[in-house]
Amino acid sequence: MKRLLPLLTLTLVASAGARGAEPFKLILRASEQRIQKGQVGTQSIVKSWALPADAVAASRKHRKVSTRLSPALGRMFDEIDARKPLPAVFRNVGGSWVARGQTGWLADRDATKRNLLRAVLAGKNSAEVVYKPIRPARSVAELARRGVLWHVSTGTSSYAGSPAFRERNILVGASKLDNFFIAPGHEFNFNEEIGQIDASTGFVKGFVISGGTLTKEDGGGICQVSTTVFRALYRAGLPVTERHEHSHRVRYYDPVGFEATVYAPSKNLRMRNDTGKYLFIQAAWDRRAQTLRFDVFGANTGRRVKVGQPVVMGFQAPATPSYTADPRVAPGRRRLLDQPMQGMTSVIGRVIVYPGGKTSRDTLKSVYEPWGAVYGVHPGDERL
Repeated sequence: MKRLLPLLTLTLVASAGARGAEPFKLILRASEQRIQKGQVGTQSIVKSWALPADAVAASRKHRKVSTRLSPALGRMFDEIDARKPLPAVFRNVGGSWVARGQTGWLADRDATKRNLLRAVLAGKNSAEVVYKPIRPARSVAELARRGVLWHVSTGTSSYAGSPAFRERNILVGASKLDNFFIAPGHEFNFNEEIGQIDASTGFVKGFVISGGTLTKEDGGGICQVSTTVFRALYRAGLPVTERHEHSHRVRYYDPVGFEATVYAPSKNLRMRNDTGKYLFIQAAWDRRAQTLRFDVFGANTGRRVKVGQPVVMGFQAPATPSYTADPRVAPGRRRLLDQPMQGMTSVIGRVIVYPGGKTSRDTLKSVYEPWGAVYGVHPGDERL
């Protein structure tokens, strides 16, 4: 059975007509919860207004709420109703992660006026404003109930130098992974969470690696998103159930080997939440600096994770150049789209220390083939 939320009240105080008497004020008292340093606390909210003394006196004299109060009450009711519910999120405040949300308010105007009149006739200097709380879709209480109390890990990457289409796809993809939960024991499935990648879901065409060169497909650049969220979950100590490297080294994803490419349905990123509590993922980006970030929040499991630097070996010379159609290029000319890269192998180690001293180790091994420069040429060029 759905439980009905009770109507909550705010204290309403108005102004007295007599000179020197205690003024009548409108006082709003409420509270919101927050999470900080693993603890749930309560923060008080106090707001105040003033009612015109002559309007209060007229209400007392005529034993009804005077129309002279209408402007002041209208402004107050509008301000109350303007408070909309906001889902709880974590923000870094002075180096400390704090989760806050916001409860919306809906004033009950008739009930408030009845309370006001009773207070005025009784000679009181306060009354109650009746309002209904509007709960946000995700509250601080829900985060706490699911054990999401601490910042666990961060993953970052730079997409500096990306063309506009690539940035568009990165931000669309990141937004689809912003503010979602991974249940205990659940396997995070990147392709499933992102969903369909095409124009209908906000993506545009961008370059992807295909057939030994670059071609344009919807969602080009989405691997920036999979790589960044992978780094965050890997640093959280989650076991990897599926992860792939690109066929060749791509500088967007340095440090070399610390990446995860996706290409539905053949390549995916999957990792299992083995923390015993929910994990909560938030995305953030800085368009000026062209950086992407994912933060993981959850329980304080006591595990300590250390990810090492890449050990790179087995270098091979770059491959011969390849060419792809680019209508922006004049006949007979060419435009560099991608730099040549040596072949190489990268190994990254991870150590996880659990409470009690148990230790586990694993490695990420990435084998990159030699890659030649990619040039865009006119669609009718004979080099295609």
